[in-house]
Amino acid sequence: MNAHVDVLDLVSRLKAAEEPFALATVVRTVSVTAAKAGAKAIIRPDGRIEAGWIGGGCARGATLKAAREALADGQSRLISIQPEDLLAELGVKPGDDRDGVKFAKNMCPSQGTMDIFVEPVMPRPALLVLGASPVALALAEQAKPLGFHVMLAAPLGDLLTAPEVDRLVDGFAFDVPQTVRRFVVISTQGKGDEAALKAALAFEADYRGFVGSRRKMASLREKLLGEGIAGTVVDSVKAPAGLDLGAITPEEIALSILAEITLARRQGQRAQGTESLTRKGN
Repeated sequence: MNAHVDVLDLVSRLKAAEEPFALATVVRTVSVTAAKAGAKAIIRPDGRIEAGWIGGGCARGATLKAAREALADGQSRLISIQPEDLLAELGVKPGDDRDGVKFAKNMCPSQGTMDIFVEPVMPRPALLVLGASPVALALAEQAKPLGFHVMLAAPLGDLLTAPEVDRLVDGFAFDVPQTVRRFVVISTQGKGDEAALKAALAFEADYRGFVGSRRKMASLREKLLGEGIAGTVVDSVKAPAGLDLGAITPEEIALSILAEITLARRQGQRAQGTESLTRKGN
């Protein structure tokens, strides 16, 4: 831990490097506590406090546990560390969650109270677009405002202009982005379909979609199986990619694909948010 490193400066650097971390901020203190409101700390996925200060052992255990959980599910947390008698007055026990607040017991002699907000900061999910078709270019353009790290891979000779993406690769041989979540769309549309599919099937992904008909994908499937690629892997590709929105133009098709990817990306998160609102409503 380095309490002397500028926390906000390190936050900027870690975000730029697409590295995951949790930012813990003391939002309220009552009575005697080691850290005061506004104190911050950066916590890495391995539980190491890389910079900042949020107090000693009284707060560390509960905060590190909350940080690990936040990095695992991507949800922010508010924890309230209080003496046992105050928890009893509230009618809660250590580990209870009420109205979005997780309670923990302060074991230190100071018997102060600290409320700490723990926010996970995750790398942007990666969208890998393979191909230089109009749909591919529309996907790359529309995905940026949605918070994706966009990589487009295609023979550069097929591109009339250089798209505004985070990473542009010539051809279909590339290093896979080392992000938590990866979504892949093959939109070659007749120019290197098989090569792009083989590249897309060579790594783990949360979603794979192929812009093309079921018949075309069935034909490519037979070729891929003949090259020794497992059927279960080939069948992980959604073809045709996208929700059935009645899309016609490349921009509309791209929108339907991003809508489908958003469903995959947010799966589980919306349920958690609805559950939280339901608890508050009760």
